[in-house]
Amino acid sequence: MIQCTSSLERRMCDAVSFCWNVFAIKVGSGLIPINKEASMQLQYAYLLKQYIPLITFHPDDQFSIELETSVEVDGTWREIDIVFKGKCPSDNFSIAIEMKCYKEKASSGKPRGATDIFMKDVYFDLFLLERYVHYKHVDKGIALVMNDLERLVNPKRKTAKCWTYNISDHAVITPSQFNTPIGGKDVNFSLSNSYRFVWQLRGKKQWFVELQTP
Repeated sequence: MIQCTSSLERRMCDAVSFCWNVFAIKVGSGLIPINKEASMQLQYAYLLKQYIPLITFHPDDQFSIELETSVEVDGTWREIDIVFKGKCPSDNFSIAIEMKCYKEKASSGKPRGATDIFMKDVYFDLFLLERYVHYKHVDKGIALVMNDLERLVNPKRKTAKCWTYNISDHAVITPSQFNTPIGGKDVNFSLSNSYRFVWQLRGKKQWFVELQTP
């Protein structure tokens, strides 16, 4: 479980982690079918909403879940996948959740491709989460990522330029500037914190990881 400082923060962070684990187990067993990020967001938000009564300890506790909340970051409007807000008599807290899903095959059954863009986008989501916290839109950011392509988790080689955005198991991101172009498009952003990828296999080929801002 995530270690948090305040009671409300701890309750909310633990809820995010617990529901992510439940979500992963259900997806891995085939109980929840996921083929793109939109269905991932809806199914996960539903689980989180069902969990709220278990972290409600006071009649005045209030929790809410918002999808696709628009906020301004560095002069550009961004949509946060999920905002989880909590309020109790002595505190309030909010978490931005960004979600990423990569499936080897699209819903059409055809190979999806563009793994390099997915890898870069995982890093960029972390950048956005840091910026959400920086601008005080939220108090914490959490990235929830799933994929079904084992070579992203346990690669045999890391020679391609896309491995600048290394998301393999136990890869560590340190504070850095990232400007390696991907998909023919320029890239320029930085991360201020460190992150470690610890993927969990659920089912035969579904991998899940949770990454949080400090």
